Amino acid sequence: MKFKCLHIFVLILAANFASAQNPPRSYIAYKTIDEIKIDGKATEASWQEAPRSEDFIDIEGEKIPKYQTNMKMLYNEEYLYFYAKMEEPHIWATLKQRDTVIFYNNDFEIFIDPTGDTHNYYEFEMNALNTIWDLFIVKPYREPAPVIDSWDIQGLKSAVHIEGTLNDASDEDNYWSVEVAIPWEVLKEANSHKNLPEEEFWRINFSRVNWDHDLTEGRYSRKKNENGDFLPEYNWVWSPQGVINMHEPEHWGYVYFSSKQVGELDDFTIPQDEEIRWALYSLYRAQKSYYNKQGKWASKLKNIQKEPLKIDGQLLKPQLENHLTGWNISVESPFTGKRYIITEDGKFLNSKI
Repeated sequence: MKFKCLHIFVLILAANFASAQNPPRSYIAYKTIDEIKIDGKATEASWQEAPRSEDFIDIEGEKIPKYQTNMKMLYNEEYLYFYAKMEEPHIWATLKQRDTVIFYNNDFEIFIDPTGDTHNYYEFEMNALNTIWDLFIVKPYREPAPVIDSWDIQGLKSAVHIEGTLNDASDEDNYWSVEVAIPWEVLKEANSHKNLPEEEFWRINFSRVNWDHDLTEGRYSRKKNENGDFLPEYNWVWSPQGVINMHEPEHWGYVYFSSKQVGELDDFTIPQDEEIRWALYSLYRAQKSYYNKQGKWASKLKNIQKEPLKIDGQLLKPQLENHLTGWNISVESPFTGKRYIITEDGKFLNSKI
């Protein structure tokens, strides 16, 4: 089983997660107006009209990456489309076997959580050779659960376009771009319903892994230090994670699927209740930290909640319930009256009680 051992889980003990984290970014995906040919070039009218994302930023949300990266999204009745353009003076790739550890090369990655509960999400990676790695992840790596590495995206389309020369160290390249089409029939498997998510939002993020390189007889490879160890990779993302770990889906961005065609304008604001989600994850992390130190779960909120949780001046009143296999923390929204729950394995629920 191949795990992202380089992307270490970091516990954050924060009493008020809503103010401690980098606010997630948001993007509006519109419907296509013409047929999309997957060739890595994005020359169609739909792509020309599609909004370009903000420049990618370092995964922790602080440093400006060395090379610029931007993405776009579109959709129609059959596919969810992705396009990304990555500036790069040295375009190289060596891995050719599907489902190998693609991020050992420079790569582009897509993460998709349809329900936003941080469980049952998709990961997709590809390099400049158009070699892919697709995974279905039952739970983030911080929680024991299987990673379904043999799962494949049926009907996937992907392509790479290179402005430059692949694996040629004798010149300087411009950029490489990727284009991906994932069938809705695959994406619906992890959603709460089988319809298109029109006028709904999903939690999605993108990552670009980039390595310093060595050249040996004209061949590219990951750079090593004087002790023979690989130098750490760069992780450049669309929506900042705040930690060096893509597998914290609660940090991912918000993609809203507009019912309008690309070229029209729509509005989307992250709902106020989403800040309640962020606050509950602060308590989840505090519970995990308490367990690591004490060897047991806290039975009272005062043991893990150091300050009151407030959103826009409204006080949240969480309730902790311990049970034989763990705990739940629930809270009622002061804005909508909905009740939200987070469980001991980090799953976020919208209670119907």
